[in-house]
Amino acid sequence: MSIVLAGVSHKTAPVEVRERLAFTPEACADALRALVDGEVVREGLIVSTCNRVEVIADVDPERYEEGRERVHSFLTASRSVSSDHFDKHLYTRADREAVHHVFRVSSSLDSMVIGEPQILGQVRKAYTQAVETGTAGRALHRLMHHAFHVAKRVRNETAISSAAVSVSYTAVELGRKIFDTLEGRTVLLIGAGEMAELAARHLKKAGVSRIMIANRTAETARKLAADFDGEVIAYENLSAHLATADVVICSTGAPDYIISRDMAREACELRHNTPLFLIDISVPRNIDPAVGELKNLFLFDVDDLEAVVASNITEREREAARAERIVEGEVGRFEQSLREHDLGKEISAMKHKLESIAQAELARQRRRLGELSQEQERAVEALLISTVNKISHPVIQQMRRSFESGEGDLAGIWLDAFVTV
Repeated sequence: MSIVLAGVSHKTAPVEVRERLAFTPEACADALRALVDGEVVREGLIVSTCNRVEVIADVDPERYEEGRERVHSFLTASRSVSSDHFDKHLYTRADREAVHHVFRVSSSLDSMVIGEPQILGQVRKAYTQAVETGTAGRALHRLMHHAFHVAKRVRNETAISSAAVSVSYTAVELGRKIFDTLEGRTVLLIGAGEMAELAARHLKKAGVSRIMIANRTAETARKLAADFDGEVIAYENLSAHLATADVVICSTGAPDYIISRDMAREACELRHNTPLFLIDISVPRNIDPAVGELKNLFLFDVDDLEAVVASNITEREREAARAERIVEGEVGRFEQSLREHDLGKEISAMKHKLESIAQAELARQRRRLGELSQEQERAVEALLISTVNKISHPVIQQMRRSFESGEGDLAGIWLDAFVTV
């Protein structure tokens, strides 16, 4: 296994960079097929969220540098952007560092809001899509299933997710800070996906009196509205309802701005300059950044939410330290499992070589044995197998001891001695 990872995240790139590199599910499947050629890049998956875009791949170890370079350049090439502008935001990880990074991401230790639960589901979806696309094989199966195990340990053995905050929850908390309380307020949700559902759940707990939901697919909006006692408004009539909302949370997959500066200005005028609070947690952004220049209108995007996160960081850092120790230990266990797998292959290869030598020697000496009955033939075969097992047993034991003591090269020395016979 030779794992290579390349990507950008909220830690290395602003939202305007991440939105240029983001993948829709349809684009992701096509990109994976283009990336994985089965030779240099043997397996691959793409994690694309509002806060990160990462490519994880298994490359041919004999063409490692070529594979690493292909994965590194894949993001900018597949999104048709200039590498000169984006390379400074890209990071790469290889082998142990890549495994460590995947475990931390899956455990929400690398998230903007440490401990938020959504990232694990997003990683699972990325893995599922790679499986369905046919670009995930043995290497990524092992890696991702171990990552899910690590995330479960972190969730169960630390308090990192207690009173968990997500981007949606942070957005609601920011609204509470702006208005002191959300009780009696009207909220407009644009989009009816996972982020909108999470926001609706937090908003209900915060005491909002009215939730309006607009979505391109009306049926999806109706389902969400039924779950949270909300009301559906026509997506094409957003302008008419914008002025009635105190808080607008936008989370769609639309490629363009849904709320323009003119729409926001008209809403402010109709509200007689009563404050309007907009949060754009979409990537690409769906609210024109120029909206934030208007008086009595507060606009925040996903990057702005970091300020709200800071109030919870002390407690989460303490739990994160415990989680980091779990991750570090699991990285070691994962490497151990890979070495055990490799050792098993070496032992199998050695025994196969010994059996081949014995069979060849029997064939060479067969005439001297004369005519044998079937029972005698079976006895000779059994004798060969028994002899091979007895000869290989102490060698296998030595190989295992060398492996357990960390002197892995000794196993190779024993193997080489037999392979060259």
